[in-house]
Amino acid sequence: MVESIARVRHIRVTPQKARRVVALIKGKQAEEALAILKFAPQGASEPIYKLVASAIANARVKADNDGSYFDEGALFVKNAYVDEGTTLKRFQPRAQGRAFQIKKRTSHITVVLATPEVAETAPASQTKKASK
Repeated sequence: MVESIARVRHIRVTPQKARRVVALIKGKQAEEALAILKFAPQGASEPIYKLVASAIANARVKADNDGSYFDEGALFVKNAYVDEGTTLKRFQPRAQGRAFQIKKRTSHITVVLATPEVAETAPASQTKKASK
């Protein structure tokens, strides 16, 4: 019944590397996703771990404000995606007075957690549209 979103913007991880880590946790239970991220060797796993933990905390606060029951074990990663952020352009000197451009890429990472009730109601409305 609860759906929560957490975003981090301008994180200094390339989107390609962050997408590899995000693909590991899509569709998993939130606690299982935290366990996977904790032991993943990729550098992007630490900020994504913090992001999933933040989304869990957001869900807890949202449930408290609504006065509804909150079960952390019922949360799962409904959607997680990585968008490309701004690119920092730096130059490195090379031989014979030339300059070599270095692109330091950033990412915008979004994680959406939900309980199964919310996930089941969303596709039902989409199937009605598809059948028309």
